[in-house]
Amino acid sequence: MSTALAAGMTTEELLALPENGTDRELIRGELKERPMTYRNRFHTLAVSNVAYGLKRWLEQASEPRGQVHSGEVGCILRRDPDTTVGIDVAYFSAEVLARQSDDTTLVEGAPKLAVEVLSPSDKTEEIRDKVLEYLAAGVELVWIVDPYFHTVTVHRPGGRPEMFNDEETLSGSATLPGLEIAVADLFR
Repeated sequence: MSTALAAGMTTEELLALPENGTDRELIRGELKERPMTYRNRFHTLAVSNVAYGLKRWLEQASEPRGQVHSGEVGCILRRDPDTTVGIDVAYFSAEVLARQSDDTTLVEGAPKLAVEVLSPSDKTEEIRDKVLEYLAAGVELVWIVDPYFHTVTVHRPGGRPEMFNDEETLSGSATLPGLEIAVADLFR
């Protein structure tokens, strides 16, 4: 369960906290902590397959290309107040990446695509809040991947969520032109 521990915290203060086996995020300056989530094989397989599908698409995309990151990529979505999260899989545009410095450890700026793969400990309220935060910070496309029901729910700013099952194909639409991934491929 998320617990608010501090208000007005910065990303730098978050990063200075000692490691103690706790998942931490900073949402609009408010520290959220919860027990460390242990990913299972269904979660890690889906993360790997999403990243692989995005990488294959990216190799065919025209220049300038962005990058696909996975494994709880640290991302500063916004500043003042700071929102710093870990994203299962994200695609960052070349423009966002060009603004990073050599000593940047987190990616500063919103990805075009943020993908969260559900874990058994995820709560509906936490996922909803994360999707809303991503969209408010400028993420253009959010996928919520459910490795148990083999579905992907797609969220876009100003649009209704759309659910795709393992007989359908995801599209990057105008956000990621040319991207098509069969939902079933995410779970094989």
